[in-house]
Amino acid sequence: MSRIDPFAPARLGPVTLRNRTIKAATFEGMTPDHVVSDRLIEFHRAMAAGGVGMTTVAYCAVSKEGCGAPNEIVLTPEAVPGLRRLAEVVHAEGAAVSAQIGHAGAVAANTGVRGRAPSKVFSPLAMKWTLPVTEDDIHRIIREFADAARRVADAGFDAVELHLGHGYLPSEFLSPLLNKRTDRWGGSLENRARFPREIAKAARDAVGDRLAVLAKLNMTDGVPGGLWLDESIEVARLLEADGALDALELTGGSSLQNPMYLFRGEAPIREMARAFPKYLRPGFKLVASRFLREYPFEPAYFLPYARQFRAALSMPLVLLGGIEGRDTIQQAMDEGFEFVAMGRALLREPDLVNRLIEDPDTQPLCVHCNKCMATIYKGTRCVLVPEAG
Repeated sequence: MSRIDPFAPARLGPVTLRNRTIKAATFEGMTPDHVVSDRLIEFHRAMAAGGVGMTTVAYCAVSKEGCGAPNEIVLTPEAVPGLRRLAEVVHAEGAAVSAQIGHAGAVAANTGVRGRAPSKVFSPLAMKWTLPVTEDDIHRIIREFADAARRVADAGFDAVELHLGHGYLPSEFLSPLLNKRTDRWGGSLENRARFPREIAKAARDAVGDRLAVLAKLNMTDGVPGGLWLDESIEVARLLEADGALDALELTGGSSLQNPMYLFRGEAPIREMARAFPKYLRPGFKLVASRFLREYPFEPAYFLPYARQFRAALSMPLVLLGGIEGRDTIQQAMDEGFEFVAMGRALLREPDLVNRLIEDPDTQPLCVHCNKCMATIYKGTRCVLVPEAG
């Protein structure tokens, strides 16, 4: 059997991508007015010019309540013209563009609000308790996901990525640790999966076949008592059976409970502390070593978990986590994954995909220092790349 060429065109739902590489969603922090900025457009233009098949705009909140940081895009009607301009620029460079949409749930407490969760939970980010969502809240938020997806389609995007992972609200519903509800939205796995499944169905109904619909799903939360492979595989099977998604992007970790589980490598505690106001820095440093745990980096570090999903599902899957050089990209194809998502490597070298195509022996320059994490509130970038101007 011939090997799949990761740099040849490939179908993703109703869309054809020029290759199988996706710029993963890495929150850009470039939208203080909650709408697209020129700086954000240039960020994604560079990714598109660098050769990726599709670039992902992150993180776009479905409502102001759902913001996880103070400078995120909020998918109101006012956001559509800027999104349309961004899509046109990316398309002019030959790439497709996706918008990651979500509701931050308890993580929103980091922005000064109470935050929402399936049950009352304590947010270590804000040192406060969240509010449990009501039945009416649940139905309203599902509608907000549908409205947001429709606006992304109206803006001429090629795909929408539903964020069901990383400790945000849909992920919190899936978590047996955070979801203590006793109604039809909690308890059994089927009940806990109802909210993200309804989001996926509503988004698909809203956009039809105008664009591809993906979902980012945790394989594991990376915390004791959280979502683990045995249940997350079953959730994936339910989502596949529903037929609302064109692909699943497999991830892990929690912005609320264990963010370094997603990144791996050095925990940038000193750099993150500098991003906080001076009066908060001593307290952050005291708790940071427990909150920002370190995990060793290795290429394709989520692959052992993702293999379990590949064996259980027939739908297209996107592999992320330590995807860098041509070897890891080809390995993903050889093991049956249809696409790969790359994050930090492209922050360091936006033109990496073009260079990998031109010279298969190209070695990426990213050193996994994770110091880019501390830049997200003022504009996500690799600290080893000089800022323009």
